[in-house]
Amino acid sequence: MKSFYDLMTSMGVQNNVTLFSASEFGRSLTSNAQGSDHAWGGHQFVMGGAVNGKRIYGAYPDLYQGNSLDTGRGRIIPTTSVDQLAAELAIWLGVSKSDLPLVLPNISRFYDINSTANPLGFMMA
Repeated sequence: MKSFYDLMTSMGVQNNVTLFSASEFGRSLTSNAQGSDHAWGGHQFVMGGAVNGKRIYGAYPDLYQGNSLDTGRGRIIPTTSVDQLAAELAIWLGVSKSDLPLVLPNISRFYDINSTANPLGFMMA
């Protein structure tokens, strides 16, 4: 990743390129007979010259069984939707907020398109 970013910087395009991960797959806090069981959510990363970096966006859940976001067997409800991540990137790519529901049909469950703030705030304007 460092080599990729260094190459983008040497080409002078680091502010025009953003690398990110996105997944709704996660693991539970408890294990089954073969290891951890499937759950939701996980950590994602975003990298690029236009990223407000060196921060954690979203709320990190408590990692103990029985916490308020635990649905049972250590399956934690995510605190940030992958749709919020995608909406932030879509806005940076030029999609208008009013068009977000066309691209992300569930975005209204996680973000008010009339808000003056961006969904998560990790991309620079």
